[in-house]
Amino acid sequence: MKFDLAGRRKIFSHGMTVLSGLAIVVIMVPLVAVVYEVFLLGAPVINGAFFTQQIPYPCTPEPGITCHQGGVLVPLEGSLVLIGLSSLLAVPIGIGAAIFAVEYGGERRSARLIGMVADVLSGVPSIVAGAFALSLFIIYDPTQAFSYLDASIALAVLMVPIVTRTCEEALRTVPHSVREAALALGISRWKMTVRITFVSALPGVITGILLAIARSAGEAAPLLLTLGQGCAHPLQGITAEGCALPLWIFYGATNPYQNWYNLAWGCALLLLGLILILSVLSRFTLDWMARRMRGE
Repeated sequence: MKFDLAGRRKIFSHGMTVLSGLAIVVIMVPLVAVVYEVFLLGAPVINGAFFTQQIPYPCTPEPGITCHQGGVLVPLEGSLVLIGLSSLLAVPIGIGAAIFAVEYGGERRSARLIGMVADVLSGVPSIVAGAFALSLFIIYDPTQAFSYLDASIALAVLMVPIVTRTCEEALRTVPHSVREAALALGISRWKMTVRITFVSALPGVITGILLAIARSAGEAAPLLLTLGQGCAHPLQGITAEGCALPLWIFYGATNPYQNWYNLAWGCALLLLGLILILSVLSRFTLDWMARRMRGE
């Protein structure tokens, strides 16, 4: 009887292992298919001109006509500007909310409210954030309703809950004994928070920032409502209409012009590589934080 029970357990264990392996394969198939398709169609477009030239005139190849391939300098610059502006808006707010919730909120209702608001915001559709930013500028300053500033506010709305929640978890990993030791030495609470607790949780904070940037860098829906149509001219300031990589992917993929279509796939590959780099950096940062907490 014992042998039969052990045999059934072994069969069940092997069966669950096989099912787990199949689940991994099912998850990996669409990922590999997407990466392969993007690389296959986007890699031929990536060259020196791709990063240094502007969007070309629309063109469809015909006998005797060669379409100028051009590049995505303007969308690339726009994405970098949007990442910088949205991070400048979202990171201080997210870190400040996390510090208050963990270090000063305790069990108070305000601390729980911050967590609830962050959870609700993380589930808001990105296009709703774009509509919010658009309405905000239409009410107070219609001349800037389509601009980098407007789009960065929409992306900041998406970034704040990610930064807040990740920073909260990072701050909670710092042992209470560290805080008690600092306070016992006579350090004021805010100095302890800034110089000891926050520094100890810095790898997790950086991870949250990178994850938030990776989320906002690939969003196209809020940009359709807030950024306007500035892909044809260079950057003219944060209060002017602009362009970004996700926005140009949408424009290029939905137009019949072959050179724009090719550039859209190149943008997709560039954006995929950017998000992959940010994800890998965040993963390494988490591993480093875990080793540091274990004292390795």
